[in-house]
This record gives sequence, structure tokens and C-alpha cells, in this order.
Amino acid sequence: MTVAAPFSQFQLSLDELAVGSRGRIAAVEWHLLDEGEVCRLKHFGFDEGVTVEPLHLGPFGRDPLAVRVGRMTVAIRRNHARAIRVAPSF
Repeated sequence: MTVAAPFSQFQLSLDELAVGSRGRIAAVEWHLLDEGEVCRLKHFGFDEGVTVEPLHLGPFGRDPLAVRVGRMTVAIRRNHARAIRVAPSF
């Protein structure tokens, strides 16, 4: 099991990235997710180097998040988004 390095000052979790802004996935903390969640996120294309863009937040507790991954739009839960570290595009 690999433990990800602490967040750098230029990285934040995907749930903290502002709606409409883009970022590149710097790391995914797979160890924070169960096997089914890991499989689902990998099938949707969440991996290091991929560009992501939060599009919409859910109405209650901002859950789920609609996220553009490449050319696809998917809905993920905030706790899954917290395991995805992104470097915002400036």
C-alpha cells in the first residue's frame, strides 16, 4: 500500500476546486477508497495527469459533484472527490 505525500501548497482536493475551473489530477489516494469505489473511478478515467473540471454541486450538502473528466461528465460523491488531489490550472 502506497501512502500519498502530503498536499503541496499548489494542490487541493477535487471537492475544493471551484466550479468552472480546471485542474490536473496530481494524485489519487486510492487507499482512502474501498475496492468498488476504486474500480468505478478508474473506469471513469480518474488517474494522474487527467484534466478535470467541476461543473455542478448537488443541492444538499453539495453532494454529488458533477465533474468533467476528459470529454465525459460523471457524478461522484464528495468523499470520493476528497481522495483526488488536483493542481489547479492557472
